[in-house]
Amino acid sequence: MVLVAVGRVPYTEGLGLKEAGVALDNRGRVQTDAHLATSVPGIYAIGDVIAGPMLAHKAEDEGVAVAEIIAGQAGHVNYDVIPGVVYTTPEVAAVGKTEEELKQAGVAYTVGKFPFTANGRSKVNQTTEGLVKILADAKTDRVLGVHIVGREAGEMIHEAAVLMEFGGSAEDLARTCHAHPTRSEAIKEAALGVAKRSIHM
Repeated sequence: MVLVAVGRVPYTEGLGLKEAGVALDNRGRVQTDAHLATSVPGIYAIGDVIAGPMLAHKAEDEGVAVAEIIAGQAGHVNYDVIPGVVYTTPEVAAVGKTEEELKQAGVAYTVGKFPFTANGRSKVNQTTEGLVKILADAKTDRVLGVHIVGREAGEMIHEAAVLMEFGGSAEDLARTCHAHPTRSEAIKEAALGVAKRSIHM
């Protein structure tokens, strides 16, 4: 099987945006400010027509944020903690920064990795393809990115998203008791690996 991805573009033609005076960027996306407001007062934009990942769950959070803003509340979307999942076999899931992004930004980081070949549940189920990788700030230990390749990666990534939403560290994750035998233990082991303390390696 071959997967070919040619990219995606915002579908903004025919919406009357130009006639309404709504500004677009050079890629045809609706320009918004930090509160999802467009260049026209009273018009907001969310989802695939604005910058950012074209993901349904990102659009949903933006919709909630806009509704809250209109109601006079403090609607907000944390774009640094939006998980992405590729539903292939094996699955690929990620949240936060990649090593390339951290290098480019000049952020010192540490890496913890744990392969599913060393995970008890994965061995029993003969689904050992893949690994968990955690990127943590070298100074603060705050988790900056988590990447998982393997069975049920799309389900497992949310543990990392919750941790990151609350500014958690690799040590926080490493000291959280995980049920045994579960695939999620690989996340704990990768967190331990940030400090070179993985137990089952």
